[in-house]
Amino acid sequence: MKSYLNQRIRSFSHAFNGLWILIKEEHHARIHLLATVIVIFTGFYVGLASYDWLMVCLAIGLVFSFELINTAVERLGDVVSKDPHPLIKKAKDLSAAAVLVSAMAALIVGVLVFYKYLWP
Repeated sequence: MKSYLNQRIRSFSHAFNGLWILIKEEHHARIHLLATVIVIFTGFYVGLASYDWLMVCLAIGLVFSFELINTAVERLGDVVSKDPHPLIKKAKDLSAAAVLVSAMAALIVGVLVFYKYLWP
């Protein structure tokens, strides 16, 4: 039982390490983090309803999830080939597009959620 618990704790530490790497090494992730902090403070300020918090949290989670996947794809591509390769470039571009699409969706969610609070 102790070994199982240690494995779970270790897996969580790896996950938190991944988040730390993302924030420390990726400029766009820090921009997303700043936007997240602003959105959360604004949400508390305007008194978001539970459903609105749910939508905002899902949007934030989506953006950070795709940012993590994008970073992993970029790192793997760099390990696989130091020389430019058209398929690795496509993989990197596609994963970057996933971040862009999720960020645009989050922006739309943010506008739809906050509009009724900030411009009644």
